[in-house]
Amino acid sequence: MRWITLFACFTMLMVGTVSAQDDIPLAPIINDEGGTQTITGTLTYTDLMFTDGVAEPILLLEDQAGFVDRNRYYLMPEESQVLGQYTSDFLASPVDYTLSLPQVPRGGLRDVDNDGDTDAGVQVFAVAYWANTFGEPYMEERDLYGGGWSGAYASTRISEDPTLEWEVIGGKFVVYAPDDQQGFPAGFGDDGLLFTEDDPIVRLPAGFTVVDLDATPFTFDRSREVVIDLIEPEGAALVDYTDLGLLEGFNAMIEQLRNEYAFTEFKNIDWDALSAEFAPRIQRAEKDDDLYSYVIALRDFNWRIPDGHVGFGAEFYLEALVQEETAGGLGMAIRQLDDARVIVNFLTEGAPAQEAGIALGAEIITVNGVSTAEAAAQIVPWTSPFSSDHVRILEQFRFLLRSPIGTNVEIVYQNPDASEPVTVQLRSVADPESLDYNVVREEFTGYELPLEYRLLDNGIVYAKIYSFSDNTLLTIQLWERLIQSLRAEDATGLIIDMRENLGGSGFLADQMAAYFFNEPLELGETSGYDEFSGEFYADPRGIERFYLPSPEKRYEGPIAVLVGPNCNSACEFFSYDMTLEDRATIVGQYPTAGLGGSITYFILPPGIYFQFTAGRAMNMDGEIHIEGQGIPPTLRVPVNEETVFSIGDPVLEAAVEFLTNGD
Repeated sequence: MRWITLFACFTMLMVGTVSAQDDIPLAPIINDEGGTQTITGTLTYTDLMFTDGVAEPILLLEDQAGFVDRNRYYLMPEESQVLGQYTSDFLASPVDYTLSLPQVPRGGLRDVDNDGDTDAGVQVFAVAYWANTFGEPYMEERDLYGGGWSGAYASTRISEDPTLEWEVIGGKFVVYAPDDQQGFPAGFGDDGLLFTEDDPIVRLPAGFTVVDLDATPFTFDRSREVVIDLIEPEGAALVDYTDLGLLEGFNAMIEQLRNEYAFTEFKNIDWDALSAEFAPRIQRAEKDDDLYSYVIALRDFNWRIPDGHVGFGAEFYLEALVQEETAGGLGMAIRQLDDARVIVNFLTEGAPAQEAGIALGAEIITVNGVSTAEAAAQIVPWTSPFSSDHVRILEQFRFLLRSPIGTNVEIVYQNPDASEPVTVQLRSVADPESLDYNVVREEFTGYELPLEYRLLDNGIVYAKIYSFSDNTLLTIQLWERLIQSLRAEDATGLIIDMRENLGGSGFLADQMAAYFFNEPLELGETSGYDEFSGEFYADPRGIERFYLPSPEKRYEGPIAVLVGPNCNSACEFFSYDMTLEDRATIVGQYPTAGLGGSITYFILPPGIYFQFTAGRAMNMDGEIHIEGQGIPPTLRVPVNEETVFSIGDPVLEAAVEFLTNGD
């Protein structure tokens, strides 16, 4: 009798459950072919940096349980990650893909019917693009930037209004129901949000269904093969002004920079004044159909923004002018010392300076009747603009003695140990050697790996990171190989040379620094223009932080980081990270370049790319901490005759000395 009673109760429970779910209307199905099995589509991107460093692009079925829970730190389990294939060249947009759905997926089940009862729930997925960098081909915490759900290049569309906190507002979901008794929203409800209590609910059939969130009400597609194109959000798409006239394009640029440039107040930039100054030149060039004058005007405008991240791609138009204005030299290069003297640190054999009796180490007192420092201050180098004064001054001295071939230059100099200054008249000649001698950036061969390292004396290892924009997968493999060797060989110290690192991915730079820490430190945040509020906004959930590798992949020994004026952008983020908790000694003669932000592009007519800083990097106190100043050395190597004429590398030697002797 007891078993009959239990069976009756169980039967009543089951009947009650079914009838409760039967009260939910069936989802209106289109193309009912038994459930989706294969998805194809395209990934379209216009962002110029989209493929930079990407070695292993991933197309996957992305578990959206994080969005359902509104948990930005949700880590989709590896077992839920169904990988697809790119079926065309990833480097040529648009990219085709295909993805085969599993019979039973392993994502997070979520009960979303809001009926108050506990049901098995559904698994909600998006199709999304990712790039694998760390570990195995599946996405881990570091690959996922800490977790959450995709905000770009996915089958879903995310609101760009920060007050909506990454809400899904359109696109397509791929939903799996384990049986035919699970409810799912048929619309956003009155609050305009998904998976909230006012959602209208319908009942899904078992298996996979593609839900179109852009339809009202949602449509539910059960085709065996479905096409889903990934969405490039408006905020990530390349802005293109090429359909405008020259003046219209310039005015559109001014308006965009007025709103979106990251350091307008910080650098006291007056966009109205710049517009009033340059718009007439642009208008005149357009009226005269004079493309060359237009490019020169853009160059001059570009040079007026003191930011090394600002630039425009019109080098082709200016090559002849650069050659004409800088081909001539006097056969010497000069360098300013810490004591403010300017001395000759290079002589071209048989050139005018040497022929006139100028010797290495000679002090250059005046140039054309003006003190050398004053003369340099008047120079606008062709490598302009610069974020920091120290980089600008270095380049001003490098270009000071450049001129068109045949230019007469008066020099007052005093050779070492001479009793009196000497005045000479020199005539410039073709002289590329002296221009290149003090170049801030060394020329690369193209054969460099993103990371190279070797063993020095006394068990110290020297490593040089050339870029954070190279093959990211290879970079991390080399990095972890280095860490493994440091631990296995019990290295006495590590020197990391950042002096020729032009930057790249700030996230990669941060996570490579994390290998030297044991705590997931918070590093800072980046703010950008919010079109909804008209202000710059930093998402408090977007704080940059370390995502630590496993303990066996960390190095705890002493470190020296070599810096200089050609350590740019992401290189500076890495260098800054290494100052935290005094983790490393920063060694150099000059600070880093002072490029503290993230960049974006637009296209001006007739097809000229313009780059500017759109993201404002700040430390955890909300202070702009890199832009305009860079990361200074904590162990500064002097700039004097001894170091200028050293046949070795005084900065490297100082780092070796420090790691060996501690001073």
